[in-house]
Amino acid sequence: MSSPGKLNSSSSELDLDRPNLEDYLPSGASIQQEPHGKLRLRDLLDISPTLTEAAGAIIDDSFTRCFKSNPPEPWNWNVYLFPLWCFGVVVRYFILFPARVLVLTIGWIIFLSSFIPVHFLLKGHDKLRKNLERCLVELICSFFVASWTGVVKYHGPRPSMRPKQVFVANHTSMIDFIILEQMTAFAVIMQKHPGWVGLLQSTILESVGCIWFNRSEAKDREIVTKKLRDHVLGVDNNPLLIFPEGTCVNNHYTVMFKKGAFELGCSVCPVAIKYNKIFVDAFWNSKKQSFTMHLLQLMTSWAVVCDVWYLEPQNIRPGESPIEFAERVRDIISTRAGLKKVPWDGYLKYSRPSPKHRERKQQSFAESMLRRLEEK
Repeated sequence: MSSPGKLNSSSSELDLDRPNLEDYLPSGASIQQEPHGKLRLRDLLDISPTLTEAAGAIIDDSFTRCFKSNPPEPWNWNVYLFPLWCFGVVVRYFILFPARVLVLTIGWIIFLSSFIPVHFLLKGHDKLRKNLERCLVELICSFFVASWTGVVKYHGPRPSMRPKQVFVANHTSMIDFIILEQMTAFAVIMQKHPGWVGLLQSTILESVGCIWFNRSEAKDREIVTKKLRDHVLGVDNNPLLIFPEGTCVNNHYTVMFKKGAFELGCSVCPVAIKYNKIFVDAFWNSKKQSFTMHLLQLMTSWAVVCDVWYLEPQNIRPGESPIEFAERVRDIISTRAGLKKVPWDGYLKYSRPSPKHRERKQQSFAESMLRRLEEK
């Protein structure tokens, strides 16, 4: 055991950054020892509320950091760099931004003038209509990427249309889908959004077989599961893309993968996406920023730079559970993209546990700490 007044940080056994409990203890907290060097249980019980608070602080901090945007360090607040920064603002907002709006507008004009006739006039020629709609969706996504001056480098073979396969990727922003869609017209499973994004989901993206769900509707899970199973068996269906984290994470970490994509009985093709934050942070915090404002942020930056890796397909091993399979694939993606794995459920971002539940978990953590210290 360490010297009096200190608790060993390794006792917490938290995977994330090995936090030190001592940092969370008030300066007055101390542990008394018997003359013979034995730790008294009543002394530990005296500080158990402090341990509980410390455990809660560590858990909250390690969870919330997955969903925080890390702004770059300011570099422009000196005499000789500030004029250059001002010049950059003028270029980005008054030259690049109008040009990008023009590019995106032209893209929408070309897309809509082609998509509407194809969608409504070729209803009797389903195969031709689907092929043309697939190409047009890839085209409009390419215009979106061009409107951010996207510099995307793809590694590995391009995804192909085959039955019994599903693609899974880490999730940073809704632009993940756009970046992947410009290369291959995926059918994606995604949260149903309001506004103009929801309109696109229910019209244009329906044409490539996308599947939508609502987190607040429990019955949606059964419906979506059936749709997923039917989709992966289709020979002519677009490749299925799933973001198993279920929420946007800030591209420094990966949270737990939902097991749904890993119990479909098909090959799982991992896709790793890593953004270079030299020009802009691509993370979308949907609780603080609308997707429209997120797009404006990207369109007023210098460029969006990222790498995409299409990795080797994986199959479930004999005796391996879907949860273990999901963790193995998450490890492959995290390693390739240089992301840290954390043991949190991303849905807690939307529905945090009740104070009583958190208090029980914290108390349990404190009691386990006490038992470990008592054994020593």
